[in-house]
Amino acid sequence: MALLRQDDRSLDDSLRRSSSQEDDYEQQDLRPSFYAHVPSVEEKRRLWIQNATVNTMFIGSWFFFAILLSMYNKWMFSDSHFNFPYPLFVTSLHMVVQFILAGLVISIWPHKFRPDRYPTTEEYGKNAVPTGATTSLDIGLSNLSLKTVSLSFYTMVKSSSLIFVLLFAFLFHLERFSWRLVGVIMLICSGVLLMVATETHFILGGFVLVISASALGGLRWALTQLLFQNKKMGFSNPASTIFLLSPIMAVTLIILSFLIESWSSLLRSEFFTSGITRTIKTILLLLAPGVLAFCMVLSEFYIIQRAGMVPMSIAGIAKEVATISVSAWFFGDELTPLNITGVAITICGICLFTYHKYLKSIQSTIPLDGHGNPILPEEEIALHPRDDTTELDETSRLTSNSAENLEIHQVVSNVILRTW
Repeated sequence: MALLRQDDRSLDDSLRRSSSQEDDYEQQDLRPSFYAHVPSVEEKRRLWIQNATVNTMFIGSWFFFAILLSMYNKWMFSDSHFNFPYPLFVTSLHMVVQFILAGLVISIWPHKFRPDRYPTTEEYGKNAVPTGATTSLDIGLSNLSLKTVSLSFYTMVKSSSLIFVLLFAFLFHLERFSWRLVGVIMLICSGVLLMVATETHFILGGFVLVISASALGGLRWALTQLLFQNKKMGFSNPASTIFLLSPIMAVTLIILSFLIESWSSLLRSEFFTSGITRTIKTILLLLAPGVLAFCMVLSEFYIIQRAGMVPMSIAGIAKEVATISVSAWFFGDELTPLNITGVAITICGICLFTYHKYLKSIQSTIPLDGHGNPILPEEEIALHPRDDTTELDETSRLTSNSAENLEIHQVVSNVILRTW
């Protein structure tokens, strides 16, 4: 009982010190935008539900635009439909559209989306260029593969990107190693393998393109999350990030398109030589989906910024399952009972991962801000200076490695730049 009374007195003293400090902030007009505190279990559960609801809205938005864009790509590049045989050229145009739309968003709402500063030439070359190059290669190879494989086979193989995402998350210290997490990922991957096991129209060239895009996708999301962690370079929100990354993505895809696709035959093709009406229709069909791509990437970046690359990739698996179902209904792609079993196993794995993240959030003992996000050690010290130190748990140790992550990012960027 004496210990309890002592704890109560300590808690009262802490609350009085916190209240006094808040008054000081008010008097000095230096009140911070959020306060660090260790929440109760009920508060953590409420914050988790609140964040999960917002994240689900962004994931739903991502699902909607991604499925529409996947169906468009299949219709656009398929021999049996519109049959436009220049996917890299089309994707480069989408990057230009995204750059214009991001610039419009920043101009219309500068107080919300305009960054405090933009990266220097050196910072842009070391951080933005590798991220943009890997992103454009991922997208370009994915679209190129759709010329040779079915949409269901593409989505099944592309789901293997989860393995690469987890590897890069461990490598860059974006996710702490956990056997429970590894087990859940393996369960999901086994479901993916079952989904692809009975694919009858296996094409090696298309498979190589998709698996290469999957590996680049894992690296792409790791580099993107590292950019969001370093807000001082201008990558403070998804709109400004798209604005800064889309030029290098467009340039990379234009170079690839020029080397792989024949531009001379493109301009002489029936799409541009069959009359002004056909030309205008082709241009609209090329540019309009760029709006879908912008909305999809904006949703992706918000998910990464709020939840991280691994949860976003898990959500991506759910998106692929939805895409497979839509593809089977719309394009008539075949699904066997084993494919359907794989889908069921994958859904179970997604549910287990959600429960894993829930337990991790509830068991956390670190200070959180008003959004339920962990406070970095330097932020907590700046808000509540004190002499004693508190042992940080898994999430705090991960977020405190931002300087180390930036060094790793720069090393990987140098390697990519030399190769590129």
